[in-house]
Amino acid sequence: MPEQVLKIEHDGGVATLTMNRPDARNALNSALRRALRNAFVDLERDASVRAVILTGAGNAFCAGLDLKEMGERGPGAGGEGEAGGLRHGLVETIERCPHPVIGAINGFAITGGFELALACDVLVGCPGTRFADTHARVGILPGWGLSQKLPRVLGPVRAKLVSFTGNFISAEEAERWGLLARVVPTEQLLPTCRQLAKDMLSCVPGAVEGYKRMIDAGYAINYGDARALEVKLSNEHIRSVSAKDIAERRAGVVARGRSQSH
Repeated sequence: MPEQVLKIEHDGGVATLTMNRPDARNALNSALRRALRNAFVDLERDASVRAVILTGAGNAFCAGLDLKEMGERGPGAGGEGEAGGLRHGLVETIERCPHPVIGAINGFAITGGFELALACDVLVGCPGTRFADTHARVGILPGWGLSQKLPRVLGPVRAKLVSFTGNFISAEEAERWGLLARVVPTEQLLPTCRQLAKDMLSCVPGAVEGYKRMIDAGYAINYGDARALEVKLSNEHIRSVSAKDIAERRAGVVARGRSQSH
């Protein structure tokens, strides 16, 4: 039977996607790239899903592009162009997902795997989590957004340190630098991500998706234009909400805060 390179599980509005090439550290061969892209295209249209978890099988998240396949097919194999152009590439398809995407980074996330992680909205790691950008070490330049995203997450100085050396970032460093939202014991990684997904599902339907659009759109432009965009989107949204709805939901927030404080 052919290898099932991507496993997909659905549970109460949460879709968990597990890259399933553990013997190859979940390296992105053409089959896995295609399966991931198709899965996110389907999730974009799936009204039953409101949060997504992306992780890897075994002890690695993703080791990047499959170098064995690239050696057989040439260095151009695996480029975004094979998926039909920039807008329809793998990373862009993940970024375009309207639902929040939680990256459960269960081990190595190297180069293309690092870029895959950066396409997620929230990253959670474990003690074995390691990030590395080895583009410069192998003599190529990134094309999936890493050169622009990493400086925005870490700041330009730390991003240059990471990319110009190719050195690994430990889980502890990644959390301290703001790349990982939190680090949890390995056995708690998926349960923690599932709980975070359930917390997101407990918000008003559509609100998290709208917030994601607002943040992502504003992050791509200058601060002044982003503030104007926030006002525009907020005014458009508020017309769909009643004062009674807000009051009832605020009471629920207060009650939740009291229960979590004990």
